[in-house]
Amino acid sequence: MRASATYLDHVSGRQSLLAGDGELSDTKAVALLFHGGKENSIDPVVGRQPAVWRMAPIARRLVTVGAGSGLAVWRLRFRYRGWNNAADHPIEDAMWALRQMRHRHAGVPIVLVGYSMGGRAALRVAGESDVAAVAALAPWLPSGEPHEQLAGRRLLVLHGTNDHVTSPQRSREYVQSVSGTADEATYIALRGCGHTMARRARLWHQLTTQFVMHTGLGIAPAPVLARAIAAGDVVL
Repeated sequence: MRASATYLDHVSGRQSLLAGDGELSDTKAVALLFHGGKENSIDPVVGRQPAVWRMAPIARRLVTVGAGSGLAVWRLRFRYRGWNNAADHPIEDAMWALRQMRHRHAGVPIVLVGYSMGGRAALRVAGESDVAAVAALAPWLPSGEPHEQLAGRRLLVLHGTNDHVTSPQRSREYVQSVSGTADEATYIALRGCGHTMARRARLWHQLTTQFVMHTGLGIAPAPVLARAIAAGDVVL
């Protein structure tokens, strides 16, 4: 694994792309990870914030499982901790990151993996070219979120049943609303789990990795995920 980072000054802040394994000689798919944040905050994002480092073990798992099959893994670090109302700062950063991916890995499918606020951002930019699928982990989904951009995409939403920060019910309703639009829409409720993804962490990581390998590289998922995809809505 080669660790590297690419930086770009953008507006009044700075966002960055961190490569878990972004220098593969034969990249066949990209996993692009978005961390969580707050509803409103213009504080800069730093790596020690919990919402940021919660994505690190998922990135490591993706590298371990996928690098040998041609999966490049990148993590976006947003400029600001908050969504900040109509400013939609994470969307600007996500669009920037997608441009970088299309430049570095032209023509390969991109699977977005977003946690909490990052899940909302991933869903919002799902309609961009080369995006094949979105895995949204405990996403923050205010009422009225659009879903037309998921046409032709595959979607997996994981949400803990004990999450009191973001709403499992809204996640389920979002998947139901997009089921006639997306090529594939799956909701998995993880029994007893909260917002931090700490409880049953291995299952969070396994399901996310299997989904990325399935939708990005065409590798058949393990039976548990395969059954969930077939059912559309399950509790594990």
